[in-house]
Amino acid sequence: MFGLTDLVRLIISIFIILPVVSLVRELGYWIAGKLFGAKETSITLGTGPPLFKFWIFNVNRVYFLYGHCTYDSLKKDTKLVYILVYAAPILSNLVVALTINALLANDLLSHETFWNQFIFYAFYFILFDAIPMYYQNGQPSNGQVIYNLIKYGKISSCEQDSASSETNTDGR
Repeated sequence: MFGLTDLVRLIISIFIILPVVSLVRELGYWIAGKLFGAKETSITLGTGPPLFKFWIFNVNRVYFLYGHCTYDSLKKDTKLVYILVYAAPILSNLVVALTINALLANDLLSHETFWNQFIFYAFYFILFDAIPMYYQNGQPSNGQVIYNLIKYGKISSCEQDSASSETNTDGR
């Protein structure tokens, strides 16, 4: 039965956990982009009108939905580099989730319920990033981009135009 405690957990998940998991994901792109020479980088959290901007972060009013990292181009422009860039958000959430899990297993973190929810949503993001598929809007998952890079040597930006390349990374 869904009770008041569950409602509080849902609110915490929507307004705190999901944006942080999304931020970890976008930081994966950002770190990989910087490692491979990206310039003019930024991370945007949310949708709707801008709420505030700080350093590389743009936070929009509906900050808990969507996120994306943008950069102008990469200095190193190889298939392997793009595979690593598109794998980075998957790996960043995986590393954070496994680290939190290890800390929980060794009783180094309190508030186990909160952290278990965090791990759940991190793996949710990992799952939908890693599965090779196209979303309803035609955008490929990172797994699909990696698959297309390995199989066809091209970055797909949408289902209808799998030959076009993009340097922006789209969130959910």
